[in-house]
Amino acid sequence: MIAQQIKSAIRDIPDFPKPGIIFKDITPILKDPALCGQIVDAFAEQLKGIKIDAVAGIESRGFLFGLTLANRLGVPFVPVRKAGKLPFTIKQKAYKLEYGTAVIELHTDAFEPGQHILIHDDLLATGGTALAASELIQEMGGIVAGFSFVVGLGFLNGLERISPVCDRVVVLADY
Repeated sequence: MIAQQIKSAIRDIPDFPKPGIIFKDITPILKDPALCGQIVDAFAEQLKGIKIDAVAGIESRGFLFGLTLANRLGVPFVPVRKAGKLPFTIKQKAYKLEYGTAVIELHTDAFEPGQHILIHDDLLATGGTALAASELIQEMGGIVAGFSFVVGLGFLNGLERISPVCDRVVVLADY
């Protein structure tokens, strides 16, 4: 099962980025091309039948599988970046974090109004960044087609925050 393969590959890093947090490091997955392929296959299988016009990958680790998934689905990839990283005309969204605020942005021509956008990231924790991305996409006229994550930390209740936006959520391995 893909969930067990993912969990076996992930490395726990205690006290990163601050004391008391156990960081789920997905970089060991990237050393296994076969597992990477299986992850993209699993996403594609679970997203069958959902209208997706583009995949929006959240910086930075959402780019890792987001681009490959977009290619597999035959749709464009849209990078959701941190403030100040995109060179063209942008739209921004500020949102709250546990420890402050952050800003994400998209190019204003990233997609057309009415298109169905899948939001992808490596990990679903509290759901704050995914929720902000969904709000930004909707403000730009997009329709949230669903969410996809390699890993979920269910005990942080991110699913409860994002599911009112769209109940089509794929999490391949949950803790």
